[in-house]
Amino acid sequence: MTPEQVSLVQNSFEKVRPIAVTAAQLFYDRLFEIAPEVQPLFTGDIKEQGRKLMTMLATAVASLDKIDQILPAVQELGRRHGTYGVRDEHYGLVGEALLWTLERGLGNDFTPDVKDAWAVVYGTLAQTMQDAVHGQAARAAQ
Repeated sequence: MTPEQVSLVQNSFEKVRPIAVTAAQLFYDRLFEIAPEVQPLFTGDIKEQGRKLMTMLATAVASLDKIDQILPAVQELGRRHGTYGVRDEHYGLVGEALLWTLERGLGNDFTPDVKDAWAVVYGTLAQTMQDAVHGQAARAAQ
């Protein structure tokens, strides 16, 4: 990911922060709509899960300019998700739901460049999580 992509993601996420609760609800509603098979993986309070999601996103986004420092935590998150029953094919669905949510939340600020930047960032993090589940070394950010 390029410095410009990092900046686009970080700046756009600042616009999501004020609507974090709504964004989390939109995300899970969309995820369960396009992938109802994943809903049983979420056994706890979905509002609490949404809070955790937004906290994790905030941490990841804030650390993108020093991604090497957060890769061990991202790998551990991937391993944990593997124990919950998350499969490789779920990552694409989550990415789709995330981009859909950002498009709704950011409106006109969700430009093609912002969308592409989020896709690259999510793809990097998701691949790192998947690699950790499969015991592979994390792929370096490009």
